[in-house]
Amino acid sequence: MLTVLHAPYTFYPDSVGGTEIYVEQLALALNARGISNRIVAPGTQSETYRYRGMPVHRIGVAAQVSDLNELYGGSDASALAEFCALLDAHPPDVVHLHAVTRVVSATWVEAAHARGIPVVFTYHTPTVSCVRGTLMLWGREGCDGELEIDRCTRCRLQSLGIPREVVDILGFAPRPLRNLAAQHNGGLWTALRMRDLVARQHTALHALLANVDHVIALSEWTRQLLVRNAVPTSQVSVIPHGLNVDAQNTIARVPQASNALRLVALGRLEPIKGIHMLVRAMQQLPDLPITLDVYGIVQSERETPFARQLRERIVHDARIRLLPPVAHEQVVPLLRQYDMLAAPSQWMETGPLVVLEAFAAGIPVLGSNLGGIAEKVHDGLDGLLVSATDIAAWRDALQRLAQDRARVERLRVGVRPPHSMDEVAQEMQGLYERLVMKTALPLAL
Repeated sequence: MLTVLHAPYTFYPDSVGGTEIYVEQLALALNARGISNRIVAPGTQSETYRYRGMPVHRIGVAAQVSDLNELYGGSDASALAEFCALLDAHPPDVVHLHAVTRVVSATWVEAAHARGIPVVFTYHTPTVSCVRGTLMLWGREGCDGELEIDRCTRCRLQSLGIPREVVDILGFAPRPLRNLAAQHNGGLWTALRMRDLVARQHTALHALLANVDHVIALSEWTRQLLVRNAVPTSQVSVIPHGLNVDAQNTIARVPQASNALRLVALGRLEPIKGIHMLVRAMQQLPDLPITLDVYGIVQSERETPFARQLRERIVHDARIRLLPPVAHEQVVPLLRQYDMLAAPSQWMETGPLVVLEAFAAGIPVLGSNLGGIAEKVHDGLDGLLVSATDIAAWRDALQRLAQDRARVERLRVGVRPPHSMDEVAQEMQGLYERLVMKTALPLAL
């Protein structure tokens, strides 16, 4: 039986995001095809347990780092040692990396290859390659993603709140000053050494992409980004997201009697998800017959202020509700109760999965004209695409939809069921088997 070891950013029972949901659903679909799956992921402590029948090994890592080099292309030596021990104790046929961090690093690729194990890498989020983390150039528009030290350094510095004219100076600090800054952390010292930190991250990512046996892109824009950064076209495949949803139950929408357009949004309560854009747009139209339910996830302390500000902003608008998150398996049934999904992301997403879940529920999408949303939503057919950062564009789109319910119905009719995760697993199985066979051939000779 083929065995695959998956390495995401984190894993259940911790709070998870789209990457971990994808890994869980892929592993379950692969299980159904006779492939054994194990999970290894960073955690607050080292432990081993089972989740839905799958062995899970958590590698304990410190939440804080003392050296910024660890965050920019570095690797955790103790985590590597624990990973190596896991490979030796339970050798998989394939290692599938779903993350790039100081823990799940390029050194893991070397460790797997040293044991004759092929490695697959899936590019899940912009944080893989973008030092800003969003692939939004200057925070305003989608970036082509090409790794350019000058541009990336200045964009990262600007994301820290440094004025553009100062960014241009700090981004080209002389070498002696950067060497001095490398002996310190924080504030101006970090800004002065940013060019070297960015170069370090770029080098580490190039090494990982060059050494893995195959790269998976979840969308076409991601494939283009990877090729733009020297990944050979033969080494990258586009295998889009899929869902473990019963095809017989898709497009079975629950009718609701309501005069108001019922919007729903799901996701982390942080600025890059763009919920504030919807709220601001709605509040410019106080009499518009529209409601918005936000099922929000708070994953870290840094998101709490944003959530608090959001609650304060909507306290006097009864049309907007901030609700607790729902379990992944409850999302599609929940979405069937609404007219449209709103996906106002302010960054380049490879997904998001919630767009596919909306289509599985039979409802159209009002989404940002960025990244994976722009690829998945066919403007005017199964949803509408809006300029991500333009409040006026969101306001006008909401007004048109709320006042033309026939148009919403036409968009609903255009919705088609998404690909299944079994289709994804089938493609992935073929790739795994080819890599295992290719790795075994030199040994046979």
